[in-house]
Parts: sequence; structure tokens; C-alpha cells
Amino acid sequence: MNSKYKELLSPYTFKNGVELKNRIIMAPMTNFSSDEQGNVTDAEVNYYARRSKDVSMVITACTYVTPGGKGFPGEFGGDTDEMIPSLERLAKGIKNQGAKAVLQIFHGGVQCPPDLVPDGDVVSASDVTGENGEKKARALSEAEIENIIDAFGETTRRAIEAGYDGVEIHGANGYLIHQFFSPMTNHREDRYGGSLEKRMTFPLAIVDKVKSVVAEHADPSFLVGYRFSPEEPEDNGFTMGDTLTLVDALADKDLDYLHVSLFEFFSKPRRGVEDVEKTRMDYLLETIGDRTPLIGVGSIYSADDAHKAFSTGVPLLALGRELIIDPDWLKKIEEGREDDIVTEIDKGKQKELVVPDPLWNAIVNTPGWFPGV
Repeated sequence: MNSKYKELLSPYTFKNGVELKNRIIMAPMTNFSSDEQGNVTDAEVNYYARRSKDVSMVITACTYVTPGGKGFPGEFGGDTDEMIPSLERLAKGIKNQGAKAVLQIFHGGVQCPPDLVPDGDVVSASDVTGENGEKKARALSEAEIENIIDAFGETTRRAIEAGYDGVEIHGANGYLIHQFFSPMTNHREDRYGGSLEKRMTFPLAIVDKVKSVVAEHADPSFLVGYRFSPEEPEDNGFTMGDTLTLVDALADKDLDYLHVSLFEFFSKPRRGVEDVEKTRMDYLLETIGDRTPLIGVGSIYSADDAHKAFSTGVPLLALGRELIIDPDWLKKIEEGREDDIVTEIDKGKQKELVVPDPLWNAIVNTPGWFPGV
């Protein structure tokens, strides 16, 4: 191995004593490949297993915590105890290859297609209307909010029983937790909305619930992480400054890690901070300090891309699209073959890459999302 990349292969120990064998994690990516009942399929298990041998940890695609939270066709569920065997199959498929398995848990909110949720009852922090005035989602009642918070806890319990090493709370990418944090979708006037601090109530309540369930049902080695988006592009959305306030509060929650959702690792803030020439990662690392590790992500393809990202001081790095393109990415670095890493998808190698049909169809039909497509 080239000594330049030795840090990528160095172990990392969380504060709870759990050790990762290296610094590379598989990022959560939707794969559309579960059955209509929300059960994990063989194709899905094989897809994850193919990518779980070399990385230290795999964060799964998001799993819905209530029937009304299903955000995609082919998404696997964690909303009932009947789903535990399905969840367990995936955990074993990942762990048998040597990686830690972390279940990402979420609710899609207004992003849920009406035909995937019971009675087409799409919900959000507040009523949401479309450009033409059509109603896209209704506001949740306080009692319903509390039920959803409890559902995050119950799905965490199922993850524990299914043998996962941790859960990641999905607070990013426009889904329900994100919707509560955003002033664009949260117009509430109760304790769950209004000021920035009140818009943080729902995300922080979910963190508290998940941590309480872990304390009751799991041993201290069970990991709890939280994923967040840095800011919204719209003028009336939340800013980088707003997110730093949230991240500061999350870093005080004794979480095992925080995970930013970025398309480009070195992207810069739009607004809400003084110096827009500093990167988002710079601001996040400064805000978090040594309270909890941050997982960085975003358009990391080559070994040099990863080396440059680690130069910022980020302790852990997640790869998403690149591990679909080249599942042997880390192995090639370990063997000194970093020049053999493939960075553009080969449309003729679906079987070799072990990618399920629904995900493959999404890849080849989404120009620009994958290098080479």
C-alpha cells in the first residue's frame, strides 16, 4: 500500500469503545429493491454483501418507522415487529462480511408518494401546498407527532433485536425531520414550530427517544448517529448558520457520530455565515470540535479525493456512488492498486457489480447523477 493512503486504512475507536477497522464507511443510498410488503430481498442482501467486506461500516438505505412514512417504492420497512426477520437478514448479510451494520431510520413526510401510504394520507410539519395550490400534505397533530417520535424508538428496538450495531436518524434531504427544522415547511405555532429553537424540538426529541430505547434495550456498544443537510437553497429555507445551531445542540447529545449530507465534500455555504469562502466542512468541524466524530461525504471517487478530504481533519469518510461503481475501491488501495480504481459506471457490468435491477434502472436512466452516465 502507498503510505500516502495509510490513514484511510487506520482503525478508529468511538467513545463507547467500538472500533472500526478503517476510516471508510458505505453511505446510505436508496436502492428501490425490497418487495411490496417492505421485506428485504435476496438481491438487496447480495448487493450489500458485495460492498461490506472491506469497508468498516455500512449504513443502510432508509427504512420507514410508520406505514405513513414510506418514501419510495421498493423501500424496506421497520414499522412492525413482523419486519424484524427481514431486518435481521440484511444485518447478517453485512456483518458476515466483516462490516458494522447501521440501520438508517426515517419518515418521508411530504416526500411520501400518496399511493404508498395508507389512504393517501401524506403528512408533514404543517399543511403543504403545491405550486398550483393543490394540497400535498396535512399538518400533524401534537398527538400524532408524539406517536411518530415513539415510532422512531420502536424501530430502534427492532434494529437492536435484529442484530444491528447501530441506527442512524435521517434528519436530512427534505424528509420529515428536515421538514420540521425548515421554516419553509414548518409554520406551526405550538412547541414544535416558530423560532429556530422550537423548530429543533422534533429532531432533538427523536434523538432523546432513540437514546432512551438504546439505554433500555442495548448494551453500550450500540451506535446512534444523526444525518443532517447543511442548508436549503431557497431564500426562505434554513441557512448554514441555522444548521450550525442545530449541530451544536446535537453535539451536546452524546451521539456516537454526526453525518453531513453533501453532494460535494468541499462545497461552500450559501448564506448564514460570515465567511462564504470557508467550506461547509470547515464550519462543521469547528462547531463540533472534539465532542463527537463527523462523517464527511460528497463526490469522493479516487484515492487522492479521499486523501484530500482527510486533510481537513475529518475522522471518517463515507462513500456512496463510488462503492456502486467499484465495490473493490478500498481493497485496491490496500493492495497498492489505486490506479486501477474505476470512477465511471460501466453499463455492461451490472451482474459483476451485483446491483439489483431497480437500482440499476435508476442509475442508467439518471443522466449526470453517476459519472459516465
